[in-house]
Amino acid sequence: MTDHVQQKARLCVLISGSGSNLQAIMDACHGHMLHAEVVQVISNRADAYGLTRAQQAQIPTEVLNHKTFADRPGFDAALADLIDRCQPDFIVLAGFMRILTPGFVERFLGKLINIHPSLLPKYPGLDTHARALAAGDREHGATVHFVTPTVDAGPPIVQGILNVLPDDSVDSLKARIHQLEHVIYPYALDRLIKGNVRYRHQQAQWADGRADNTPDIIRL
Repeated sequence: MTDHVQQKARLCVLISGSGSNLQAIMDACHGHMLHAEVVQVISNRADAYGLTRAQQAQIPTEVLNHKTFADRPGFDAALADLIDRCQPDFIVLAGFMRILTPGFVERFLGKLINIHPSLLPKYPGLDTHARALAAGDREHGATVHFVTPTVDAGPPIVQGILNVLPDDSVDSLKARIHQLEHVIYPYALDRLIKGNVRYRHQQAQWADGRADNTPDIIRL
């Protein structure tokens, strides 16, 4: 009699660009660091290099051009239907440059995960590296969080932190944060898949009994 082998978690990854975080997640799956498989990659841009990464890994891809839809709800409804077809356990936003409607977010609440290049709640939105440098911050980082209807305001799962160097520019800080993201995104997904953390009552709740919304911290 063989032991029951737990099914791998099914991940649907949404991208708009180069897909470097997608690559980190695929690598973690292939290296058995993550008990998961990427079952579909969806992009709103046909020229996103992440689609090539997925195709080279023989992962199904879809392009859903937002410009062909009359409005945001129409696009989001079509996107949600595409996602439902692959029956994912988690929907992973990896550089997906679209603001999602509340209706879409509510449909997948608790399964929808994003990474943001700042130590939220600091610097929601764009230009996070320039804002951190302008403020003279000594630390900067990235946050993996549950997605809620308010942009960049969902409960945090893990925060990666690094020191801002005296000679850092926007470009150098951005590059270092990207490397940090490639570490913390697979880590956060592992925590979710293992059931260490879940979304409940608008909070990130931890199995270890820590206070809600207290993320893991990784320092590089």
